[in-house]
Amino acid sequence: MSITEHKNTPELIDYQELKIGKLFFFEKFVVGEFKEGIHIDFGTFKESTESILNYFDDKNFGFIANRTNSYSIDLNDAKRFNKSFPNLKAYAVVSDALFAKGVFEVENQFFTYNRQIFKKLNEAITWVENSLEASI
Repeated sequence: MSITEHKNTPELIDYQELKIGKLFFFEKFVVGEFKEGIHIDFGTFKESTESILNYFDDKNFGFIANRTNSYSIDLNDAKRFNKSFPNLKAYAVVSDALFAKGVFEVENQFFTYNRQIFKKLNEAITWVENSLEASI
């Protein structure tokens, strides 16, 4: 389910449609919904990186990857992603696909963010908000 179809979400502050997908900005977190089959590496994510850093500046924030589509992430760029987002305090993945848990476990070997996987978007939002409160 896309964030736009979801009930009971916090107020949407900004929305950006980028080459690789969509970013939905809320006060404390951003939700990314990326296009089917896209391959995300540091280069293809550059536009998203700039938008996220401009929006949150030096404030702590959360990221929710709402995997409504199937896409890949280049794990060779994990260190660059880790360095680019020092204020990212909670990273949630939302997917009800069976293989998602295995992919998530592999990604955890490379990313240093506080990460969690969920089947429901509302659970991810609650966890991100609670994680941000705990990081203050």
